[in-house]
Amino acid sequence: MTEARNPFAYEYWTRTTGDLTDRRKPIATPVIENDHNGAQTVVIDPTRRYQYWEGCGAAITDSSASLFMQSMTAEQRHAILTEMFDPEQGGFSSVRISIGACDFSSQQYYSYDDLPEGVVADAGLNYFSIGEGEPGAPDATKDLKNVIPVLQEIVAINPAVKIMASPWSAPAWMKTSNRLDGSGRLRLGEFVGNGYRYQDTIDYVYAQYFVKFIAAYAKYGIRITSVTMQNEPSNGCPWPITVWTPEELAKWGSEYLRPALDRTFPDVEIYFGDDSLRFYQRPVSEYMTPVQANAFAGAAFHTYSGLPEWIHNGTRQFPQWKAAMTERRCMLDETVDEASHVMFGEIGTWLVRNGIGLINLWNMALDEQGFPSWAGTSGRRGVITIDSSTGKVKRNLEYFMLRNYGQDVTVGSQRVFSTNRTPDGRHGGLGSVAFVNDSTGDLAAILYNPTGEDIEAAVTVAGEGARWQKVTVPAYGTVSLHKSQHPVNESEAPADDEFKITYTPHPADDHDETLF
Repeated sequence: MTEARNPFAYEYWTRTTGDLTDRRKPIATPVIENDHNGAQTVVIDPTRRYQYWEGCGAAITDSSASLFMQSMTAEQRHAILTEMFDPEQGGFSSVRISIGACDFSSQQYYSYDDLPEGVVADAGLNYFSIGEGEPGAPDATKDLKNVIPVLQEIVAINPAVKIMASPWSAPAWMKTSNRLDGSGRLRLGEFVGNGYRYQDTIDYVYAQYFVKFIAAYAKYGIRITSVTMQNEPSNGCPWPITVWTPEELAKWGSEYLRPALDRTFPDVEIYFGDDSLRFYQRPVSEYMTPVQANAFAGAAFHTYSGLPEWIHNGTRQFPQWKAAMTERRCMLDETVDEASHVMFGEIGTWLVRNGIGLINLWNMALDEQGFPSWAGTSGRRGVITIDSSTGKVKRNLEYFMLRNYGQDVTVGSQRVFSTNRTPDGRHGGLGSVAFVNDSTGDLAAILYNPTGEDIEAAVTVAGEGARWQKVTVPAYGTVSLHKSQHPVNESEAPADDEFKITYTPHPADDHDETLF
């Protein structure tokens, strides 16, 4: 056995265990050897190219934003937001927000066009408002109370952050139920003006609602990158929601929303679906024409339930489409193996290997009980946990999955082939994803071990011959590697603060299904 020359000037390798005993702990760069000696091999081939990497992050719900604004000092808030979103630290580069209220809110449910008593319709959206007051002021309302000031601080830290926006409910007066909460439907095709003009249909007015939202945020220096037409359109839940069929979304998005955006904000992308894999039981080409598909940038997925192969019904139908993972969270009571399978396996490995180029998890932050939540949906946890009385911070497994990507996989990298034995992110042997960035020459990879025993792995790059670097991938954990000709980000996550996590049993709902 001989040691060979390393073609990269800089390498940074880390190890994260499923129980977070090691949390992206730096490990020595493995020497290059000419024999893998029986270790499980991972071959990276930069010539086989797939999707571009657009970034990762999580949802800044009103619940999350309220903790940043109300439970933390300005210094605490700036420190944790900088830690997460600074490209020289955690490198988070994406967030998702709700258009109007969602279930995870510290405020009573609201839309941006709530009508006073006696007013039954507002075709001109004259009552439209994202809130009153100065951002972050004690008397500010709606989005201006918490979400807008947090986003402004994030944008100051990382001006290129991608912001995806999704409605949970249309304004109550646009729905068949005339309520924000509960699963009413949009009053498609109905007229709300004096006559039968195209612009007086609910279909047209609701598209203008999106336009006014994007314009309102732009006034506060916040650029919306993309929207989805509806969060979980198949979910008949008790909190704010609007139920759609896939056919309705295809028609409305291509005939109303895309034209409205083309006239005002043509660079804002629309993602189709934004639901669990069960939404994609049928190939989208069965109910959408190629012309309609041109209205959408790609498909968006949640990963609460469904069969693995259904992802292909969204990712392989139209070659120009991208794919985004737009929601998933863990529970407070999940075991080490289950939480690791969900975050490191299903999302961080398997879905990315199947075309996902953008990851947004669910709440960026919740408190020690999994709150606040206007819907009472307790028992969940955020990417980080914030103590509601002191502002102290605990970083969860979700944080380290995102940081594996944010710190080591630069935005604009392209996924390349790497050998893999994991069929679904939670079974089989070692899993892997790999990326190259042609503009910087960087190469990065993440290895995931879905088993309860350590795995010895050996990594090589195609074209370099028998040049192996051996590393131990911990049980239910990851090893990340970042190779470059330039200095790389070697920052480390700070130690967690100490405070008590209060377990809150979570209510049974249809999200509590395992994906696979």
